Amino acid sequence: MERTKLLTITVIGLFLINLATLGFLFLNGPKPGEMPHEGRRQPKTIIIEKLHFDANQQKEYEKLIRWHREEIDQLDDSIRQTKNKLYSGLSESNLNIKTKDSLIALLNAYQKQVEETHFKHFEDIKKLCKPNQQEDFMALTTELSRIFAPRPHRPRHEER
Repeated sequence: MERTKLLTITVIGLFLINLATLGFLFLNGPKPGEMPHEGRRQPKTIIIEKLHFDANQQKEYEKLIRWHREEIDQLDDSIRQTKNKLYSGLSESNLNIKTKDSLIALLNAYQKQVEETHFKHFEDIKKLCKPNQQEDFMALTTELSRIFAPRPHRPRHEER
């Protein structure tokens, strides 16, 4: 095969690959009226927009976020430490069932506190809303689980 034919075929192949890539990106891009990377927007931004918070409400909301974040960080720390204690028991030859059960009960209690903290946070946000924003808040409640859902990720053992 001549070099020019090989070069021509290679150039045409690369051109087709580029077209396919552009077509894929075009077809899977944001839909009309949808903001690009909407799934990556911060929940804070989404809530401020959906509830139409004014400047004062945004300042108060910032305070609520700080309180919420501190509470959740402390609980996450406690959960992490308790899980470390629980799983370190796996290395022992004779696992104490009572200890295991009490650590799991403690994890359940921490998780309950996490959910109660989240709920209180949204009750506080609701209190920030003016009467004309209450309907927007009610509409927002149907989206909370989607807005705050964990981002999908692959387990580490599958990342190879």
